[in-house]
Amino acid sequence: MNTDEGSKRRVAVVGGGISGLTAAYTLAKARKHGAPVSEFLLEAGNRLGGVIRTDLVEGFVLEGGPDSFISEKPEAAQLCAELGLGDSLIGSNDDERQTYILHNGTLVPLPEGLMLLVPTRIWPFFSTPLLPLSGKLMVATEWFVTPTKPRETDESVASFVRRHFGSAMVDNIVEPLLAGVYGGDANSLSVESVLPRFREMEHEYGSLIRGAAAARRQWKKAMKGRSRAGQSASSLFMTLEGGLGELVAALQSKLEPSRIHLGQRVVSIERIEPHWKSPYRIRCESGQTYEADSIILALPVHACASFFSFIKEDLAEAFRAVPYSSAITVNLGFDEPVSAALPPGFGFLVPRKEKSRLLACTFVHKKFPHRAPPGKALLRCFLGGTRDPQVFELSNNEIILIVRRELRTILGVDAAPMFTHISRWQSSMAQYTVGHAARIMRINSLIEKYPRLYLAGNAFSGVGLSDCIRTAQVAAKKAIET
Repeated sequence: MNTDEGSKRRVAVVGGGISGLTAAYTLAKARKHGAPVSEFLLEAGNRLGGVIRTDLVEGFVLEGGPDSFISEKPEAAQLCAELGLGDSLIGSNDDERQTYILHNGTLVPLPEGLMLLVPTRIWPFFSTPLLPLSGKLMVATEWFVTPTKPRETDESVASFVRRHFGSAMVDNIVEPLLAGVYGGDANSLSVESVLPRFREMEHEYGSLIRGAAAARRQWKKAMKGRSRAGQSASSLFMTLEGGLGELVAALQSKLEPSRIHLGQRVVSIERIEPHWKSPYRIRCESGQTYEADSIILALPVHACASFFSFIKEDLAEAFRAVPYSSAITVNLGFDEPVSAALPPGFGFLVPRKEKSRLLACTFVHKKFPHRAPPGKALLRCFLGGTRDPQVFELSNNEIILIVRRELRTILGVDAAPMFTHISRWQSSMAQYTVGHAARIMRINSLIEKYPRLYLAGNAFSGVGLSDCIRTAQVAAKKAIET
């Protein structure tokens, strides 16, 4: 470190996932440009990246956690470009984009023209077997809904969608989509936090179909005339050619190794002196202690509740009030016969009413190029979420048996996989349940009473990579400026 390190504000970043890495990188960049900060990162595990984990197996690119980010939010793509990864950005194979819904044991195509959870085209929904006649009539007449006075209270996504499109739309389409994205339950997730734009559309247009159609026209106009990265961005999903682990490696390469401390699980944070301007002492399970003037907590907020000896119970309770779900991903590689037998498209989603233990299955080799050797198939299955937390009690062998049984039943895939790869993510996904915005507002209000403590992660303004990156950049800038 530089000889003048002692004159700089020491900023500890706790957590080495994408949020923590982005925060540390932002601090390091500012330090190299003369900002009076000295950053270091503490990670409980033996690797960086958090839920991002890319493995290369027999020519397959396996993602244990997220496999992509949505192009509409720019932060992840911008960070990749800044790190020199712009030429590695690839878009999803949207010409082959088709998602299926398991309906009465059969895969039914998701109707075309769906913008998140709202139809932008009427006929595909009028002809789908996923909706009964009453549901189709609700879709057809929703265009004529007039604006209403904004609701003063939050409501569930299920309640919101049911008012516009009926219960079948919730049960057969919305519920499996949200289970796949959030690992959550449409009857619990907050429309204010999960679908804020659609709540605004309801106020402005009345009809969500008219509002979504207008938004889609604006998006298509904005996507014209982009560079290569922009051309990829016209795809719904984006990723890196070698997997998202490339982003983790690029961020890590920008940090000095001496500032990264692995295997340091934080157990307590205390003030060194009994006054509000005091620096902090961080104690780790290993016995190591660290001192910092500022701390960025890039962790699930429930993990922060027990750290502090000096915070009042109201903040600890606010931390604990944010629920999280867990997820298991299973990657399976298959030979040519399975690849040839799969239906076209990106994969399928499973509604709760189907009584399957699968939440979803992605045909990874169809969704993105370069994910499997030519002719091979890579399937990625999802289990757990709020629907089936008990799956975590099962062994890996039991999980593989369940997944293979479900694939046999749903897809007719009876062949033994070339390999299987399981990832378990316990309490990793914040659940934006009804009242979430108020809970986060309370956390932000309470933490302002504790100088130089900052928060980043997937609990605040979205669960995607771009959302995490944005919260980390904001937290780092606050630490630099304060």
